[in-house]
Amino acid sequence: MKRNNTNILLAGGLILMAAAARIVNYELAIYNLAPVAALGLFSGAIVNNKKAAYMLPLLAMFISDAYIELFTPMKGFYDISQFFVYGAMAIITFMGTTMKNHKPVRIAGYSIAGSAVFFILSNFGTFLTGYWGLDFNGFVTTYLMALPFYTKEGSSFFFNTFVGDLVFSGLLFGGYAFLKNALESKAVKA
Repeated sequence: MKRNNTNILLAGGLILMAAAARIVNYELAIYNLAPVAALGLFSGAIVNNKKAAYMLPLLAMFISDAYIELFTPMKGFYDISQFFVYGAMAIITFMGTTMKNHKPVRIAGYSIAGSAVFFILSNFGTFLTGYWGLDFNGFVTTYLMALPFYTKEGSSFFFNTFVGDLVFSGLLFGGYAFLKNALESKAVKA
């Protein structure tokens, strides 16, 4: 029972941390520098209950989107493309379930692949809104317009996604490995 309560508290903490980081970055206009995709990759790789693994990043997204919808002038829930954003998070979580070992190079590779999945799927959702047309030219234009999509500070959406995913994946997997080793060494001494 105690372990179950600890797991629930850890899961809740991870969800709130990811949602809060996304909200803070939104409020500071530092878009896509958030730990949500890293949380998906991490939970897919580490959490034994796979339903719970998928819920961690999706709830973090939902909570932060609800905040944006309710407390800012922007829409947190906007159009069909949002389903592709959530779908990308689910696919990144699935990618985590396929990770056989948690070595830094593998984590970095999966993180980079997750960033690419997010870029491809989220922009495909944007294409489906028809903003630049629903033909081949609109498809190409959607992705071309996505490449230089910059924030006010001049850092790109994709760069923020890429760096955020790498850094937060490193922190989550590294923190987990550190705690696991510390607990195992404590158990050996006892």
